Amino acid sequence: MGQLIKLQDYISRYEMDPFRYPAQYARLKKQQWDKLKDRWENREEQIQLVSPIGNEHVENKRSTSTNIIRRLFKKGKIEEETVDKQPINKESLFQFMPELTYYPDSIDELKQLFLDQLFSFQMKWASSTIVEKSFPDQRYYRNENLKYLLQRFPDTFLFLYEPIFLLKKAPIEMEVILISPTEVWCLSFLDQEKDAVYLGSNEKFWIKRSIGGESKILNPVIALNRMSKIIKQLLNKYQLDIPLKKAVICRDGYIDFPNAPADLVLLEKRSYPTWFQQQRKLQSPLKHVQLKTAKILLDYCQTTCSRRPEWVEQEGNEE
Repeated sequence: MGQLIKLQDYISRYEMDPFRYPAQYARLKKQQWDKLKDRWENREEQIQLVSPIGNEHVENKRSTSTNIIRRLFKKGKIEEETVDKQPINKESLFQFMPELTYYPDSIDELKQLFLDQLFSFQMKWASSTIVEKSFPDQRYYRNENLKYLLQRFPDTFLFLYEPIFLLKKAPIEMEVILISPTEVWCLSFLDQEKDAVYLGSNEKFWIKRSIGGESKILNPVIALNRMSKIIKQLLNKYQLDIPLKKAVICRDGYIDFPNAPADLVLLEKRSYPTWFQQQRKLQSPLKHVQLKTAKILLDYCQTTCSRRPEWVEQEGNEE
C-alpha cells in the first residue's frame, strides 16, 4: 500500500521526519497484517471444530462464526497487546489496530478488510501529528483515485496528493506527485468515464467525447508542465539526481494525441495496465535519494493546522 506523505495543505506525520516514518510505516503494516492474518486463521480452525455439520446449518454459519469471533477477539485482544515487548513505536502502534469486524470468507476478502482500515489510518497520518491536527475535507475519504493509489501501489511509493506548494509566498496548487525509489512522476488524472475518448492538443482545451456527447476539458498538460518545472527547479537547487517524468492517466478511456510532446507519457486503457504492472513489480527498497526528495518537496509545501486542545490545555496549566 502506497504511503500518503502529504494531502492538500494538511499537517502530515511525514513532515516531522521523512527519513523515519516511511520505513516505520512498512514495518508497522507488515506487523499488523501478520497479526490479523494469524487471528483470522486461528478463528477458522476454531470455527471448524465447533461449527455444526449439515446442510440445515449452512444459513446460520455466518452468525455462528461471528459470535465465536467476538468471544475469541475479546480474549485475544489482551494477548495481542503484550506480544511485542518492544514495539516499533507505541503511539503509532496503538493507533492502528485492525479488527475482524466480520469473518471474511477468503484471504482476498481479508486483505481488502485490512486495506480499508489501513486507508483510514493513512488519512490520520496525513492530517495530524501528536501535537497538531488539521481538518481534512470528507471528500478525500471517498476519493476513488486516492484510495486506488494507496491500496494498489507498493509500500515504497510515496504520494503527495493535491499538495499546495508555497513559493515566494505564493500558493501553487498541484495534482499528484509520486516518488518511487527510482523516479519522480507528475500525474494528472482524467475523469473515470468508461470508454470516453479524449482528443489531445497543445491548445488550452481538449475535446472529450463520450456517450453523453462532446465537451471541453482544460488541457491537463498545462498543469503537468507547471508541476514538473517547479519540481525540477527544486531538484536542481539541491543537486538531487533522480529522473522526473510526467503522465496523463486515463484508466477507463482513450487518449488520441498524435502530436504529444516527447516527454509526456499517455497512460490510457491500452497502455496503463503494462505501466501499472511495471510499477507493482518494482522490488527496490526505499532509497536515500527518494527520502531526500520527499523532504525537499515537503519543506516547500503549505501547511494549515492547529494545536490539539489537550496540548493547549496542558500548556495553559504549565503557565
